[in-house]
Amino acid sequence: MIIDNALSNAFAGAFTRPVPKSAGAQVRYLVKQHKGSTKAVAALLGVSQRTVERYVRDQIKRPRPDLAERMAAEVRRRWQPQVRARARKAAASSTGLVVDVRARFGFTASPGTTDDARMRHHTARLLDAQDAGATDHELQRATADALGEVYFRDGDRRAHDLLVELTDIEQIQFEL
Repeated sequence: MIIDNALSNAFAGAFTRPVPKSAGAQVRYLVKQHKGSTKAVAALLGVSQRTVERYVRDQIKRPRPDLAERMAAEVRRRWQPQVRARARKAAASSTGLVVDVRARFGFTASPGTTDDARMRHHTARLLDAQDAGATDHELQRATADALGEVYFRDGDRRAHDLLVELTDIEQIQFEL
């Protein structure tokens, strides 16, 4: 979930309103998104329907840390979908993403290839993978492919046999 969360955080900067912070407000938002179904929200969060109803009425105010994290992640995932869609479209078509990563970044290539830096936009592929529900490993692979394309392969005009790996991610951040 490292890359998925980093991508979600990048688009959170485009929001025009703040994301609900309290547990009650977050659960009420999720219930509203599920057309009033506390049962669906309970299944989503992995708690009982009665627990969801207590959060809605503010009878419970402080969730345990793992539940608080799940609630916040589900709200962020659904918050301002039109704003998020506009930002994703702009990133995929014109502005691209800036990747700030501290990880093991290695490559294997044929002799005689070069590693001159090139600027390219490969954001759409990464965002499409995220939308398709790719696992974090698949998103990691897509990020490595994009970095390899940007820095080494130059639109498949060179370094065709280059294999790029991105492993041991310590931190990663995407910016619009």
